[in-house]
Amino acid sequence: MAGDSPLRVLFVTPELAPWVKSGGLGEVSATLPASLRGLGADVRVLVPGYPAIAAAHPEARVVATVADPGGELAPARLLFAQRPGQVPLLIVDCPECFRREGSPYQNERRRDWPDNYLRFGLLSRVAALLAGEASPLAWRPHVLNCHDWPAGLAPAYLAFKRGAKAVSVMTVHNLAFQGIFPPATLPALGLPPQAFHRDGVEYYGSVSFLKAGLVYADQITTVSPGYAREIQTEEYGCGLDGLLRHRHDRLTGILNGIDTAAWDPATDPFLAGPYDFARIGAKAVNKAALQRELGLRPDPETPLLGVVSRLTHQKGIDLLAAIVPRIVTLPAQLAVLGTGEAELERDLTELAGRFAGRVAAAMRFDEALAHRVEAGADIFVMPSRFEPCGLNQMYSLRYGTPPVARATGGLTDTVVDATSGNVAAGTATGFVFGAPEPGALLAALERAVRARRDGKLWTALQRTGMAQDFGWGRSARRYLGLFQALVTGR
Repeated sequence: MAGDSPLRVLFVTPELAPWVKSGGLGEVSATLPASLRGLGADVRVLVPGYPAIAAAHPEARVVATVADPGGELAPARLLFAQRPGQVPLLIVDCPECFRREGSPYQNERRRDWPDNYLRFGLLSRVAALLAGEASPLAWRPHVLNCHDWPAGLAPAYLAFKRGAKAVSVMTVHNLAFQGIFPPATLPALGLPPQAFHRDGVEYYGSVSFLKAGLVYADQITTVSPGYAREIQTEEYGCGLDGLLRHRHDRLTGILNGIDTAAWDPATDPFLAGPYDFARIGAKAVNKAALQRELGLRPDPETPLLGVVSRLTHQKGIDLLAAIVPRIVTLPAQLAVLGTGEAELERDLTELAGRFAGRVAAAMRFDEALAHRVEAGADIFVMPSRFEPCGLNQMYSLRYGTPPVARATGGLTDTVVDATSGNVAAGTATGFVFGAPEPGALLAALERAVRARRDGKLWTALQRTGMAQDFGWGRSARRYLGLFQALVTGR
């Protein structure tokens, strides 16, 4: 980086909202680059050419061809697309790899694509190409920022390149997903044999995309300070805690932000009625509308618990399902929106039938309904066994819906427990519990339901939560400062 030229960042991701997302990564991939761009950085996002991406950008033009990526990786075209005021996109156009129905990682039967190692090996290879001196583009990044395992091989590819190259940063959104493949995939990926060792891509005899990123990147970041601490422990390190402790001086936790324009109860187009900090009472309109929409009994007094989540063991949804019969006797209603593990979907659907009018289960992805659950619920429930950052608790606080959350990862960084001391200090925003057990979750829900009966206390909790700033401003500045320090240090 010379003179006053802006810092150039290539942001590599397998997901990009609103077109392709399975969780928080897609949201962050849309909002963080835009925030960095707002701070003056020259950011471009590299993303696979999925059907939804291609359909949304018919104006994309070919700017390069990657005829021989190496190994058994398929050739690809590189497309460029930019709309006024938005972050430019670089799209890896390879129909045989990415023009498929289903999620980025699985087919419509929810089974992993068997060639995922080739698909995301290609994404990583193109990323490394663009970050080195052999790039076919005149635009060269100072920083290569790779997100989660599908981009994890890029720092490895880059490490074996000669000549000038960008500094590499590996950002971990969820350490549990590691991209592990048989050792025979190494030559197919075009990696040299010397990469397959303990201090390389080898992971218990297999190839790990995520480990590759953690080993070869110049810097590692993750999505909250709490998660940065946790992943260095055996309990949460998913087998990589030793490596992360070894690289602790290169590991930084930076809290994710949220899109405060898209998530604003005063202007949200999906809501039955707007409200804000000064008009919290108007929230009741949204509760009544949500009860009607989901077939719950119209009842302004009974607390309505909301859940918007992947329905998985990680998210603690089994803990919630186990206490539904107790929840309805608190009394409280429950509205669950999401998709996930088939057994949990079946359990929640059965419970909704068993407790009709008191429990609703919408087993689908529905962005508009997600907004209405955040606004219509009185209490939001996040019983995660681990939560790298979490965005829904921040949406909930912004929408005046105090969360009940387990003390883990980013939840501990964002939710302040309503202890007597925190209430007296005016810092309490929700209800936190420790053990990942049904009884501990139920006790926290009972605390929340009791607190809601105290109108003055409840309004104070709502207003304190709504006053929190979870926008990207502070975190984006931290990323920018980190990137600049890395480039200057080199």
